[in-house]
Amino acid sequence: MIHHTQPRLSRAGFLPDEAATLALGRALARILVPGLKIYFRGDLGAGKTTLVRGLLRGLGYLEKVKSPTYTLVELYRVSSLYLYHFDFYRFRDPSEWEDAGFREYFGAESVCVVEWPEKTEGLLPSPDLEIALRVEGSGRYAELSAGTEVGRQCLEKLQWETRCAD
Repeated sequence: MIHHTQPRLSRAGFLPDEAATLALGRALARILVPGLKIYFRGDLGAGKTTLVRGLLRGLGYLEKVKSPTYTLVELYRVSSLYLYHFDFYRFRDPSEWEDAGFREYFGAESVCVVEWPEKTEGLLPSPDLEIALRVEGSGRYAELSAGTEVGRQCLEKLQWETRCAD
């Protein structure tokens, strides 16, 4: 029996400045659905938190957005949506995962955005979307890929207004 699998959907493009990174975040806000898991990858200074700030601005959140580097998670309640912003850069002990009850945050009613997912040693569920950012010249290069059917549907809906190559 032959199984046909759809190729992994991805999009990529150059973000010439902070405004373009924030604009991508606002575009992502328009495709969010409850239960979505988005993982951000990139070196320090690659623009992960800036992208999350743009996403929150796109949802109407106007207060300060900070990286939860020391607290590991920040909760944003925007309208009827619970958005959990994780930053596992300083995550060292897998027992923190269980002790903090993080598994419960990844439910069908919340959206979880995660910086530094690779630091959790496989404790996280699979992502619906992965966004890799890297510094390129004075800007950033973003590569978005869908890891699930839900992620694929969201990425297909994404209206990204920057220099983008599919």
